[in-house]
Amino acid sequence: MQLSDLTERFGLLAVGLVVFAAVLLALYGLAELASRRNRSRVVAAVFLAPAVIFLLVGLVYPAVRTVAMSFYNGDGTEFIGLDNYAWAVSDPDALQTLINTALWIVIVPLLSTALGLLYAVLIDGRRGERTYKALVFLPMGISFVGASIIWKFVYQYEASGDQTGLLNQIVVWFGNDPINWLNEAPWNNLLLMVVLVWIEVGFATVVLSAALKGVPTEIVEAARIDGASPAEIFWNVTVPSIRSAIVVVAVTVFIATLKLFDIVRAMTGGHHGTDVLAHNMWDQAFRLGNDGRGATMAVLLFLLVIPVVIYQVRNMRRQELEAR
Repeated sequence: MQLSDLTERFGLLAVGLVVFAAVLLALYGLAELASRRNRSRVVAAVFLAPAVIFLLVGLVYPAVRTVAMSFYNGDGTEFIGLDNYAWAVSDPDALQTLINTALWIVIVPLLSTALGLLYAVLIDGRRGERTYKALVFLPMGISFVGASIIWKFVYQYEASGDQTGLLNQIVVWFGNDPINWLNEAPWNNLLLMVVLVWIEVGFATVVLSAALKGVPTEIVEAARIDGASPAEIFWNVTVPSIRSAIVVVAVTVFIATLKLFDIVRAMTGGHHGTDVLAHNMWDQAFRLGNDGRGATMAVLLFLLVIPVVIYQVRNMRRQELEAR
């Protein structure tokens, strides 16, 4: 990089800092000039204005523009109505993407939450509980790309000779031929799901373990005195007591699954029937250059999130009313 380029960039940075400082001083000045009578309202409006502006520019405008783009052709020059949405539900590849996404958002949250709850119950009150939690939580510290590379080595396929992948080596030990797992549908989708479940189980365990600590021992002891079995105590006492924590974990994992991009991109690139909405959105818009279809996938992704958000808001309001 040449000296002139560096000078130009530092100059732009300096100008940006000066403008930022000037805006802050102007805000403080407006707040001070506000009359004492309306100062609270004016101060609130002055300091909220930048956040509202950034929200409109960075979130509302892109969302509206994306919805509008979904009704245009690939280069955005011709209005084509609902053709992109018709393509999304009729094209075999696009339809496979929607089916894969549906499988991901059903299987991964259920498995992650169930395994996390099971593990939390098994280690609850045990000696070395902290160590067990730390071990299952370790994958959370790995990026999705890093975890994908690790598991890609596990699924590695060699046509002949010694196998690099652990899974194929086990298959060979049992006298079978190695399998190119990431090319075999529908198993490749399930094997990709394993990666996300492996990462999210640690989060589920930590949250649900903390919730288990809050279950009143008096209720559990009363159930035991009444002759309830451990299974009955679990389903009729423990699970209802930590229902809110289970919902939080399931919703969090659900949203993380909807945004899934890294694992698919790093392991299969969306090929061999493994594409999902978030990856296909990027693929259509940036690799294939079809902004209309990319925007359509983004809108469909947004529509899938809305019911979960509505449910979560209602759940939080119900909890607030119960707390009162």
